[in-house]
Amino acid sequence: MSETNTRGRLGFIDFTRGVVMILMAWDHVSGFWNPGKMGGEGLQGYFPLYDDLVQFLLRFMTHVCAPTFMFLAGTSFALSTWKRRERGESEMDITKRLIARGTMMLLLAIFLVGPALAGGPLYFGVIACFGVCFIIFSFYRRLPMPLILVISLAIILFHPYINLDWIPDGHLWTLLKIIIHEPQHSSRTNPFGGLYPVFPWIGVMGLGWCFGVFLSKFDWNETHKLKLPLTVSGIVSIILFFVVRWVNGYGNLVLRPGSTIIAWLSVSKYPPSVAFLLWALGLMSLLLALGLWLDNIQGRLKGAIDVVKLYGQTALFFYCIHLPLYRVRPFWWQERPFELDLFGTAVFWVIGLGVLWWLCKYFLGYKRNNPNSIVQYI
Repeated sequence: MSETNTRGRLGFIDFTRGVVMILMAWDHVSGFWNPGKMGGEGLQGYFPLYDDLVQFLLRFMTHVCAPTFMFLAGTSFALSTWKRRERGESEMDITKRLIARGTMMLLLAIFLVGPALAGGPLYFGVIACFGVCFIIFSFYRRLPMPLILVISLAIILFHPYINLDWIPDGHLWTLLKIIIHEPQHSSRTNPFGGLYPVFPWIGVMGLGWCFGVFLSKFDWNETHKLKLPLTVSGIVSIILFFVVRWVNGYGNLVLRPGSTIIAWLSVSKYPPSVAFLLWALGLMSLLLALGLWLDNIQGRLKGAIDVVKLYGQTALFFYCIHLPLYRVRPFWWQERPFELDLFGTAVFWVIGLGVLWWLCKYFLGYKRNNPNSIVQYI
């Protein structure tokens, strides 16, 4: 039995989640200090006009983060639920735990994440979306796995056809639209904003849940057999991405405006289009396969892989801490006091990762020594 399985964790999942946390940290530190970094892809039909291919590709590579984070959250739910059932915990206790963790995420979104991202406490971002999805999943998970799979695929494939025009105008009604399916920025006339509506992200989480149910029934000593299926799945998904972009119709919330690299890769993230998810989840599958290849590696490379896995094991803590760390300035100070070029941003990013390694290592030790404290929900 491998070291990963002895510890009761699947190392290739921690590795993949750790990689996307590192990429996500780049995205945020770049947003805080690098004026060449843009975003808002697909938001209310908008797409940033990049004239710098390097800046565009550095942003594009981070598209894997949110889908992987959401997918593997569903996977972790399924695995932890299975383990708790094995230990004899009741379904009610499992439900209460999921609700508690979802509530914790909403509190973190209101008091930490929203202000750190300059969205304020009313910002419905990725952590708030996670919180709501956790609470929904505390009940939704009781459905049969095949039904969750069908519903999840239907949400991902058909969410662009959701029409919320029946909801009246008004601040609270606008917030409801944002939470359901209409991401938008906040403004002086509208204090509510959000980029991660529940649809279709709960569909992505549902796919991850189904993968977790599959893993819970799989012999963990045989996970190396998943290398080829995950690799093939990733390659097929990326091929389908290019097919969807070539057809330039269904699956593209942002149509391909030409034949340049930027035109081909300009996909909608807010909300995520089918093309966006094909690319992101395809790359995630390849990272999972790579994690399996590296699972039992020895030597100097193992130390670096263990660092990546540490970030993956403490993903929520990493997310919450890296924002104020990289932001540096107080939450109420919105303007950049100075700007960094790509090299300066990269240096800051690497230094921050070193600090985060130390903080995550300390947090993981504290969490293991205090399993019943409030940090169990982080």
